[in-house]
Amino acid sequence: MKLALELAEEFKGKTNPNPLVGAVVVKNGEIVGKGAHQFAGGPHAEVYALEEAGEKANGATLYVTLEPCCHFGKTPPCTDRIIKAGIAKVVIATLDPNPLVAGKGIKQLQAAGIEVEIGMSEQEAKQQNEIFFYYIQTRKPFVIAKAAISLDGKIATASGDSKWISNAESRRKVHELRSQIDAVLIGKNTLLKDNPRLNVRLEKESEGPQKIVLLPNLELRLERNVELKRKSNLNVEPKQVAEQLSQMNVYKTSISKHLIIVCHESAASKQRIEEFQKYNIEIIPISGKTNGLNLEELLKKLGEREITNLLLEGGSGVYTSFLKAGLINKFHIFQAPIFIGNDGIPILQNLEVESMKYAFRMQDVKIEKLGDNVHWECNTVASTVPERSR
Repeated sequence: MKLALELAEEFKGKTNPNPLVGAVVVKNGEIVGKGAHQFAGGPHAEVYALEEAGEKANGATLYVTLEPCCHFGKTPPCTDRIIKAGIAKVVIATLDPNPLVAGKGIKQLQAAGIEVEIGMSEQEAKQQNEIFFYYIQTRKPFVIAKAAISLDGKIATASGDSKWISNAESRRKVHELRSQIDAVLIGKNTLLKDNPRLNVRLEKESEGPQKIVLLPNLELRLERNVELKRKSNLNVEPKQVAEQLSQMNVYKTSISKHLIIVCHESAASKQRIEEFQKYNIEIIPISGKTNGLNLEELLKKLGEREITNLLLEGGSGVYTSFLKAGLINKFHIFQAPIFIGNDGIPILQNLEVESMKYAFRMQDVKIEKLGDNVHWECNTVASTVPERSR
């Protein structure tokens, strides 16, 4: 099962919205077939493993990290293939939460006389597919917040300078993370101050994830030159905003996936939307609350597009809004041994936590040393701050 998990991990970020799955066929103590699901719509792990095993699959044991599917989708049911191959026993790490499977695959195997064992390396398998499990159960993307911070919790200096807080090793880790996700989201301030590319820069430079920008009023304070030298910060009309966006890095690196702008529904008039559509910029209107955009509604709309995970890359307003709404599932924090001072920009704004018992706590903490940086990976535990205090 350990090998099956390792095989599945090789394709992390490439199978969405499908899960990561690995499979190994063993006969008489020898591995005779192995495989992993490699991309959505492609053959499942069991198919690769059984094809490699060939006739040796008859009477063998199949180890698989997720319950085999039993329904027709883009591919035929794996249970039929397993039964036809003559597999004698199937060892499954964890059940598939997809309602189309959810124990039905096991019942089909058992009905065919195949012995089934469940639960080997179950926690490892669930952890490996935490994004898939969350998405399939909620139909919302699994939200990850990533930030580089100083020892005193700042993400930039008072002037907005943040290059570079983290070291080269941390930045490479960020690009590895980007390569595994569906979409990345930033706020207006990060767009203007950093003009980020949000693409993937590893051995080769690639487009990377879908880019999303929160722009509540479809307005920007932008200078009129392409180089963003901030000579004259002026409010401009939708036509000019769309034109300016088309000259920014997030637009230029949105090649196969159009840039998405999220705004308040009151700002999304037909005429305004048409100005952005001329540049193939997509607008998602969202209802608003007293404290801003309805982020829960946004996640549901992204889920409908089969965006299974979402990476937040700033700034502090974005992190704070999502955290207070209880919508961040995981943090990746890259901390550098520097101090910026009280006038720097903090990673979070006011959370209105009046007592330690209401603090936002992390769990499942993993710590990794990257040169002189420390990488914190942890899951979020929702705060119990009373509603009146939020």
